[in-house]
Amino acid sequence: MPELRSVSGEEAIKALEHLGFRRVRQRGSHVILKKSTPTGDVGCVVPLHKQLKVGTLHGILKLAKVEVEDFQRNL
Repeated sequence: MPELRSVSGEEAIKALEHLGFRRVRQRGSHVILKKSTPTGDVGCVVPLHKQLKVGTLHGILKLAKVEVEDFQRNL
C-alpha cells in the first residue's frame, strides 16, 4: 500500500469531491460529506485542520470506502 502524506482538510475535501462526494453540512470545523452508491449512502467527516495526521486521514478514507491510490490520484 502506498504511503499517505499529510494534507490539509481542504485538500482532502477537494480530493473526495473529485471522487463523487458532496458537502452535506458543516458544524464548526467539521465538514460532513456523502456519496450515493448502488449499495447505499457512504459518508465521512473531515476536520478543517491545516494538517491532518496520517492516521486521521486513514480513518477518513476507511469510512468513505476510498482506496489510498484513488485518493492520491485526485489530490
